[in-house]
Amino acid sequence: MVNWQVTATTLYCDAVRDEVTLLVYKDRSAKCTGYGKYGGSDKEAIDLPNRKGGLSKQAHGCEGPICHRMIQYREKLFSEEAKRECA
Repeated sequence: MVNWQVTATTLYCDAVRDEVTLLVYKDRSAKCTGYGKYGGSDKEAIDLPNRKGGLSKQAHGCEGPICHRMIQYREKLFSEEAKRECA
């Protein structure tokens, strides 16, 4: 049984070219702070950080709730938890 409420990690997301925080809850739900800032149902051009520290209008690649980064992090956490329970 999971004995934590929420865990988080911050990583660089190449889809939005910025750091985002992935949050995973004990009920297996997950959320990304980048989705609130860069996500959306359309692929309209938005301001994304560029290498020079400024912003440039570009189409974002935020995948929202189906983001493979978020899914991989969540699965890694619960896989590690399952291994601990079996040991």
